[in-house]
Amino acid sequence: MNLLFSATWREGGPTAELPRLLDPLGVRCLEARCGRDAARLVEQEEIHIALIDLELPMEADGDKRAAGEKVLQILRRVDPAPPVVLVRPAQPSRRESVRGLSDALREGVFAVLDRPLGIETMLETLRRVVRRHYSDQWPVA
Repeated sequence: MNLLFSATWREGGPTAELPRLLDPLGVRCLEARCGRDAARLVEQEEIHIALIDLELPMEADGDKRAAGEKVLQILRRVDPAPPVVLVRPAQPSRRESVRGLSDALREGVFAVLDRPLGIETMLETLRRVVRRHYSDQWPVA
């Protein structure tokens, strides 16, 4: 199974642990440090699950505009589109949180996780993706 993840561009984030924890299970973690990396990986690899940070920068060393929405658009064009878990900053109000969650789910996102989040929450969400989309079996890459 190929897992595209983009949240480790934040130093010390919980996704830094994903390769170490998931590799023994046969999960190949494909890290994107910017929007350009994510687009290249989607083009070159079959993606089974995507974990995308909305604030992922467009370029690693240049353009710092958020590329998360662009990566979501690219993933939606893949056939079949992989399930996406979206990571976003903490929302300033409950109303904005609910509105953002509704918008993301309407766009086909599997789950939305607010920062700060722990590795346990992330792993549980990935387990739910595998259960729902892959009949509780890790897909073979």
